[in-house]
Amino acid sequence: MASSGMSAAEQFSKKIAELSLMALPDVDALTTAHQRNVEALSSAYRAAMAGTQEVARRNSEIVQQAWAEMEQAVKVVAGAQAPEEKAAKQLEFLKSAYERAVANMKELGELIQRANAEAIEVLNRRFSEGCDEIKALMEKSGPKPSS
Repeated sequence: MASSGMSAAEQFSKKIAELSLMALPDVDALTTAHQRNVEALSSAYRAAMAGTQEVARRNSEIVQQAWAEMEQAVKVVAGAQAPEEKAAKQLEFLKSAYERAVANMKELGELIQRANAEAIEVLNRRFSEGCDEIKALMEKSGPKPSS
């Protein structure tokens, strides 16, 4: 069975001895690291959700403001007598609405970007910490010197 002249039991004993030279991972450190990973994911999720809620709230405000401005514009245009005056009021309203829409899209984009950056920062920080933890564990539980 064994080509090196050792019995299966001897080979098995040798393998067990070799394995005992290898350090076992620090289970407490691994559990703590995993708990920190879950906490970081939870924190990133909360940051993303807070950002989403902020974007939704601001978008709702923008829609309400746009409706109010549109109602006002309709009244102003309807109150104009001459067709030239109506056209001028409509053009004025269109230009103003376009400028506000661009500004609002920019604002919403910045809100989204800020929320994403906050969530990603949490994950990046934890990733860096996790790499440091793994490095420390590897250094701590490196191969034991053989006697």
